[in-house]
Amino acid sequence: MTIVNLAYIPSPPQGVWHLGPIPIRAYALCIIAGIIVALVIGDRRWEQRGGERGVIYDIALWAVPFGLVGGRLYHVMTDWQTYFGPHGKGLGKAIAVWEGGLGIWGAVALGGVGAWIACRRRGIPLPAFADAIAPGIVLAQAIGRLGNYFNQELTGGPTTLPWGLELFYRRSADGTVDVLNLNGVSTGEVAQVVHPTFLYELFWNVLVFALLMVVDRRFKIGHGRLFAMYVAAYCVGRFWVELMRVDPATQFGGIRVNSFTSTLVFLGAIAYILLAPKGREDPATLGGTPAPADAGESLAEPAADDTKDSEDVAETTEEGVTKNPEEAAADKPADEPAENSGIVEK
Repeated sequence: MTIVNLAYIPSPPQGVWHLGPIPIRAYALCIIAGIIVALVIGDRRWEQRGGERGVIYDIALWAVPFGLVGGRLYHVMTDWQTYFGPHGKGLGKAIAVWEGGLGIWGAVALGGVGAWIACRRRGIPLPAFADAIAPGIVLAQAIGRLGNYFNQELTGGPTTLPWGLELFYRRSADGTVDVLNLNGVSTGEVAQVVHPTFLYELFWNVLVFALLMVVDRRFKIGHGRLFAMYVAAYCVGRFWVELMRVDPATQFGGIRVNSFTSTLVFLGAIAYILLAPKGREDPATLGGTPAPADAGESLAEPAADDTKDSEDVAETTEEGVTKNPEEAAADKPADEPAENSGIVEK
């Protein structure tokens, strides 16, 4: 008989529900919710900085798909033995992003490439966009960590602390029983009580979000420096969380690869903060270029102005009759020289 300590945090009984043949995964829902929150916050911040509202969503059409691909690529590259090792799961599982496994560094790197393409098309400075979206990104990461809770993953070693996480055995439809059975349902039997390291990172990310909002409001950070602050602060938290995690991961010299990545990225972020321009961008530079639909109108306006200028060259007499310059010069008295008439007397 299993004795359950009511002080511990219980894991959800399952992380997948089915609507007929369609699986509804909690992990995917958390990722989607995080993206929506990041875009809403980023859009409001962009407008507050002087940009056009709605532009953030246009850029997201490039940044989000690039980010998802980059996040999955980083995860697979740093855990390649799980998929392509002697007993690997194969290519099919390597692309099954809906089952979990997104590396934030790959998501930020390749997502940044997508954002750069979109910003370049719109004539918007990428550093300004990054500053506007940075707090939303780290809050989205916090929301995404809830998906790890439903999957019973990204945990630490055993603990007896009151906030320890209970991991349950889960049974799948084929009868397989395993703690990491993503498609299974809890048997009610506790397998282990562990540190909820994903929860530690969630709380850290919320603190970073609050820090960024306060610093940005007080000091008017710009030119990509707020985004660099987000990266540096996140790296600090991720480093110590990685030291607590015990789930399988690629290691070098007994140290998890993400610890090395966090260190290198942290140093790069600090260097950027020190070298980037101080202050904030002029709001006038955030307007970008008009959308393609407006381009035709903007081209038509100069043509209309040119026509109007040519009409203004003609002179209007007191009777309201419009004459060209030659006629106006001919009407002047003979003893009065024609000014700039263009007529040469031979």
